[in-house]
Amino acid sequence: SPTVYQSLVLVTADNKGTGLIAGLDRASGNIVWKQARPKLPNYASPIIINTGGRDELILTGCGRIASYDPLTGKPNWDFKGTTEETVTSVVTDGERIFTSGGYPKKYVSAMKGDGSGKIVWEIKTQVYVPSMLVHDKHLYAVTDNGIATCWKCGTGEEVWKERLNGAFTASPVLVGDKIFAVNEAGQTSIFKANPKMFELIGQNQLGGEAMSTPTICGNRIYMRVAAKQDGKRQESLYCIGNGE
Repeated sequence: SPTVYQSLVLVTADNKGTGLIAGLDRASGNIVWKQARPKLPNYASPIIINTGGRDELILTGCGRIASYDPLTGKPNWDFKGTTEETVTSVVTDGERIFTSGGYPKKYVSAMKGDGSGKIVWEIKTQVYVPSMLVHDKHLYAVTDNGIATCWKCGTGEEVWKERLNGAFTASPVLVGDKIFAVNEAGQTSIFKANPKMFELIGQNQLGGEAMSTPTICGNRIYMRVAAKQDGKRQESLYCIGNGE
């Protein structure tokens, strides 16, 4: 996905033929800056985080974790880490940068956000497509095969894990202290971002297939799901909430 930052749209093109990250002017589409990337397939989005008092563009994949100045494209640092192919977006607690990957190995890691490249901890868990969440010094994830897990940000120590129904492509969404996780069959599991225990609040069904992450804004939930109508697959966009 592209990322909007001030006057720019930040885009990546990690693939066997190109290998590129660029900043485009929002008004004209002209290329303001670009940097070459490894020519390898990769699916991660450019993410803006703030560590050490500055905004950084972080991009994972191609076996590396790289940081750029989002306005100029100037590399801040580039270290070996994560996996060759990544899909998830990086998250941070302000001190550490958390990454995950799924090909060719299972990998979740925490790197210091000070530009030193130091890996604080790493574990062999496959969080390949759904992105992770940080809340109150804990890292939460739902794996592709439906395992909800909570780790301590500082050490990577597993606090709890619990199996949800089905497989997952959509990323979990945090609203307050509640996590909404939608599986590929259209079932949403809602559980607390509770570091003490797994606490399921409810489960709801919408459609028969869901591959995209829901968007929650104010008191409304926006979801794109699919269902069979007259024997044909039909996608629909739903807005769930009151009519105001």
